Amino acid sequence: MRIVIAGGHGQIALRLERLLAKRGDEVAGIIRRPEQAGDVLAAGAEPVVCDLESASVEDVARHMEGADAAVFAAGAGPGSGIERKDTVDRSAAALFADAAEAAGVRRFLVISSMGADREPPEGTDPVFTAYLRAKGAADTDVRARAGLDWTILRPGRLTDAPGTGLVALAEATGRSEVPRDDVAAVLVELLDEPGTIGRTLELISGDVPVNEAVRVVAGR
Repeated sequence: MRIVIAGGHGQIALRLERLLAKRGDEVAGIIRRPEQAGDVLAAGAEPVVCDLESASVEDVARHMEGADAAVFAAGAGPGSGIERKDTVDRSAAALFADAAEAAGVRRFLVISSMGADREPPEGTDPVFTAYLRAKGAADTDVRARAGLDWTILRPGRLTDAPGTGLVALAEATGRSEVPRDDVAAVLVELLDEPGTIGRTLELISGDVPVNEAVRVVAGR
């Protein structure tokens, strides 16, 4: 497969690139800054410099031509303010989806966030509130697209602990944490599982092997 990943220098994206390259897929990681290219190359992917906050749909679609799947793994990241939560976590996601449709790339995965489906409680930090609202709006936008075979993955609190390969994956899991390693492993399995198209799934650590967890939610 050829897979294009938005946010190619992100912590989950780099793990995903390594896994996909190891199994022989051709991977392109879209990055904002040229100095990130070395890390993407080291992960086994082709670095593509393209700023999703300023690029046109046509610009991004050119990078997606011939791809079998696309993964939106971009995010404004820690330290960014309310404005960039909207321009990256919402607007860039919509742009990437527009580009996928323009390039004829149907399989489309989104890394979202647990809690993006409801209004944050009163008293929630304003920046985190903006983040959850942006993620929720992006998810709503993707779900409405008939031109995409989408799956939305909402992990719990992310950690850098080594992956265990054991997860809980369902439409509702309850709140807990999950290693980034295991998020990347689940994304690989989701790419290959058409039974998860049109599903929004939560992910936390659990006791079911990753490949089995994906098969179960796909009804296999």
